[in-house]
Amino acid sequence: MKESGGRKQGAASPCAACKLLRRRCAHDCVFAPYFPADEPHKFANVHKVFGASNVNKMLQELPVHQRGDAVSSMVYEANARVRDPVYGCVGAISSLQQQIDTLQTQLALAQAEVVHLRVRQTASYSHHGFAPTSPTNSSSPSSNHGSQVKPIFDMDVVMDQASLGEPMWSC
Repeated sequence: MKESGGRKQGAASPCAACKLLRRRCAHDCVFAPYFPADEPHKFANVHKVFGASNVNKMLQELPVHQRGDAVSSMVYEANARVRDPVYGCVGAISSLQQQIDTLQTQLALAQAEVVHLRVRQTASYSHHGFAPTSPTNSSSPSSNHGSQVKPIFDMDVVMDQASLGEPMWSC
């Protein structure tokens, strides 16, 4: 049997859309390539949120090479809307954005703590008469005469306007 649009010709099994809509699945069914019979939940949610007629119109208006991506987007949005009827995928995006903000704050705090510990360690070395080993400080006594100890690294604090005054560290 020859493959045609995701269904075998002459196959008795209609696509998930035609099965849910209780209609005969035509040879040129626009739904068949994207809503196979073995995944009925995909079309059920899309139909519940968008309606079969609207999905049919959207798919007909798109070039064939873009229809798969459109169906994936509709399935994602429909599933999100079923989970969260008020916010849909916007709620999921908002939640992820809050997680990103929290993690960025935690990262900034950890970086600040690292800087603080390094400054404390450098001060401890200086207080006890030890200089941290770096390429500018050689163990040769002749090279230490008249040279100043340079910091291990330079770090500036930059205020990010978008984050409302939270410090961002830049090296």
